[in-house]
Parts: sequence; structure tokens; C-alpha cells
Amino acid sequence: MSRRKLENKSLSGLLATSLQTQIKTDNFHNFYMLESKELGRGRCAVVRKCIAKSTGQEYAAKFLKKRRRGQDCKAEILHEIAVLELMKSNPRIVNLHEVYETANEIILVLEYAAGGEIFDLCVPDLDDRIGERDIIRLIRQILEGLRCLHENNIVHLDLKPQNILLSSINPLGDVKIVDFGMSRKLENSSELRQIMGTTEYLAPEILNYDPITTATDMWNIGVISYMLLTQESPFVGADNQETYLNISQVNVDYSEETFSSVSQPAKDFVQKLLIKNPE
Repeated sequence: MSRRKLENKSLSGLLATSLQTQIKTDNFHNFYMLESKELGRGRCAVVRKCIAKSTGQEYAAKFLKKRRRGQDCKAEILHEIAVLELMKSNPRIVNLHEVYETANEIILVLEYAAGGEIFDLCVPDLDDRIGERDIIRLIRQILEGLRCLHENNIVHLDLKPQNILLSSINPLGDVKIVDFGMSRKLENSSELRQIMGTTEYLAPEILNYDPITTATDMWNIGVISYMLLTQESPFVGADNQETYLNISQVNVDYSEETFSSVSQPAKDFVQKLLIKNPE
């Protein structure tokens, strides 16, 4: 599957606010023991599990480069911190514990979600598929987190199974939404147009460079629901061009074979989300 991220750099939509979180310049490694295994990696960040030396508490440390491709990205990192602060009371959003800064990086110490990504529940060769009742619970929890974001006029813009974590896997735990690096604040005074996100999860308005609204995130809820229900990605093609075409034409397989074990209400839910120009 294609996982390429598109990004058109723009500083519009970033939260301009003074942070409540103290950004510490102490040596991170004096306070945390870092495990070598990566929990996740993107173009601009690496996430590793760490353990607080004083308490033994497990956390996830997200290392963000302050300069990427010669550009200063500190404003975008501070925006991500501001969004996490704003969402601090929401149990569906990963909790920010503290922040460190070095010469080249900013380190976010985040709540550790031991259950991993819900992407692991979307793979075709999964031995024990989760039932529809569990899927409904997970989607409802994602929507609870998303509602809090949207009530604050913030769109995530990179919702995908890799950015939805679980507090535990056995038993199946609760949702933790992560990675707000591409999130943006919608302003009444101006339209937000950006080309950003991961190829197969892009909404049609992103591809068309149309104004972004909260409906953009809802498209991604449809994609995530489809993947959890069918273990298939609805739009991914043989290459990026085919994927773009599938998205722009909303070419989705709703065949009886693909949805053989899915209830009609669940199928209807997906179909109502994966539409162009939602009202």
C-alpha cells in the first residue's frame, strides 16, 4: 500500500498562543531511559518508548526536528503542543506530559499507548478479527475526540489507522488520537486550502485544492471504518495516480463479497461518509 505523505507548507491555520507547558532545556536522558525500538517514524519525527527514571512510568518520546529541508519548523511544533494542551481534558486525545528542547530537536513526552495502532486491526491476514460491536465502540471514541477538536475549530487532516492508538490490545482498550503536526485551525475570516496528508486517505477537496472544512476529517472516519470492517483500503491503487483517480471519482468496492460479513447499517454508515461535497 502507498503511504506517501503530501505536504504543501503553509503557516496559515497555526495556533498563535502562549504555551502553558514549560519547555525544558535540561538533558532529557538524565530523566528518561530510552528504549531502542521505534514505536513509529515519519519524515520529520521518530517516536520511541521511554521510562521515567524517578517513577518507572512508561511514556512515548516524540523527537521532532526543528529544521526540515532547510526550513524552520518550530512554529509548527509549537502549534502541535498548543493543540495537545487545548485537548488535555479529553481522554480520546493522547496526553502531553512534558516537553524538552535541544539544539536541533524538540521532544514531546507523551502518554504511552500499549495497544499500538488500530492499523494492526485492519490487516487482511489478522487471525482474530474484531467484531462489529468493538468496531462501533472504537469509531464512537474516535468521534468523541474529533468532536472536541471540531468544537475548537481544529481539523486533524491526517486521521488514519496509524494515528489512532489503543490503550491496550488484550483486552481491547480505548482510543488515543495522536499526531497533530498537520492539524490546522479554521478561521471564519479566511478559507484554508492545503495539500497535505497521506495519499490513500486524502479527501477529494484536498486533491482539488478546495476549502477545507471539518467534513475533511469525516471522510477519514469513513476510510477508517471501511478498513476496520473489510480489512481492505478503499482507494489504494497500483500507483499514486490510480489512487488519486479512485478518490476523485469515489471508486469504492461495496460488493457483496467485500461486505459479506458486514451489517447493512454499518455499510450505510460508510457510504454516507465517503461522498463528495457532503451537505
